[in-house]
Amino acid sequence: MSRKRSWAEPYKIKMVEPVFMTTLEDREKFIKEAGYNTFLLRSRDVYIDLLTDSGTSAMSDRQWAGIMMGDEAYAGSENFYHLESTIQDYYGYKFVVPTHQGRGAEHLISQILIKKGDFIPGNMYFTTTRLHQELAGGTFVDVIIDEAHDSESNFPFKGNIDLNKLENLIKEKGADKIPYVSIATTVNMAGGQPISMANLKEVRALTNKYDIKIVHDMTRVAENAYMIKLLEDGYADKPVAEIIKEICSLTDAATMSSKKDALVSIGGFLAINDEDVFAEARNLVVVYEGLHTYGGMAGRDMEALAIGITESVQDDHIRARVGQVRYLGEKLLDAGIPIVNPIGTHGIFIDAKKFLPHLSQDMFPAQTLAAEIYIDSGVRAMERGVVSAGRNKETGEHNYPNLELVRLTIPRRVYTQAHMDVIAESVQYVHERRDQINGLKMVFEPKYLRFFQARFEKL
Repeated sequence: MSRKRSWAEPYKIKMVEPVFMTTLEDREKFIKEAGYNTFLLRSRDVYIDLLTDSGTSAMSDRQWAGIMMGDEAYAGSENFYHLESTIQDYYGYKFVVPTHQGRGAEHLISQILIKKGDFIPGNMYFTTTRLHQELAGGTFVDVIIDEAHDSESNFPFKGNIDLNKLENLIKEKGADKIPYVSIATTVNMAGGQPISMANLKEVRALTNKYDIKIVHDMTRVAENAYMIKLLEDGYADKPVAEIIKEICSLTDAATMSSKKDALVSIGGFLAINDEDVFAEARNLVVVYEGLHTYGGMAGRDMEALAIGITESVQDDHIRARVGQVRYLGEKLLDAGIPIVNPIGTHGIFIDAKKFLPHLSQDMFPAQTLAAEIYIDSGVRAMERGVVSAGRNKETGEHNYPNLELVRLTIPRRVYTQAHMDVIAESVQYVHERRDQINGLKMVFEPKYLRFFQARFEKL
């Protein structure tokens, strides 16, 4: 007789970093001093840190060994050539330009491809990506399917492009005004939602028709590939590495923040198939990042990245990574917590509108909820709502996204199942006393990417 078996992480712990719980009184003081912005908390005052999965993964013993193999030559580092060949082998792109992290790659490709007055369609904005496009003179246009803006929809591929929206934009603005389509795998702002291979193939056919490039934000491509393996017909028996390479083959270039999927603390790259674009990027990287064979990374970091890419595409790793996220999500659903459905791949996104229905978006419910979770348990989450959406550059008014979310982002290979239980208990407790929670007012706002440094006071 068959029986259900528990699964466990495909690694064992070799080194630990102590963490400490603060008192309730201390946490109330710390969050007030931080202007009720979890980004402004000191890490030493955080118990479980779910601010981001960017650069917060635990590296393997092999990655740490690679750190000791750093070739720190200014030009022609051996680690660059190892990284270059690894990217070509696993992702299939022809040319590689290293950058200090993903936003360095976004800056380069935006400066090269976008001209003033252009429009860049994509499957929902990401904060730094959109800003680089705007600074280059372009305008981002959201062409994601409508289901992506509905937290209750259980459509499995909410990262899909709406082909009608995309083609209507091309016809309205003209193909010469659209330098590329921006495709993210997975879609962060929608709740870590994947795009299907079938949809990506349809987007590729449409862009070929109009001779438009596809630029791939591949920071979580392995997680997207795993969801294709789970959910899409014809992929169940294919290894994740093979699915990743097929995704990449349908795009022309890619920006990568290696701090996510690739399991390193710093680093990124721009990967390109067009030799002319590569020549311009290799020249421009010297101005903004560093020489084309290090681009803002040390040799040792490039070595750790090459090894991290190899580990990130392994089925056992990605199954456990996404499995831990799903474990937390299912616990919250069982407790009646409103979250984005289906459960995403890199974090759980709480629907703050439904969690705190008595607060209007002008009272910043997601920012408020992130602060309340920290006060309760020392768990640091982050806002993904009206604060992150910024202001309309024409009117100066807040942008009001349909999704007002608190992101509980799970670092890779860092926390245990017991930590997930602590997180779920804290969110549940805050939910039980939600009627007592008041909103916030913004008292300081920086010019760009305000969610990083804005400050608030309690209403």
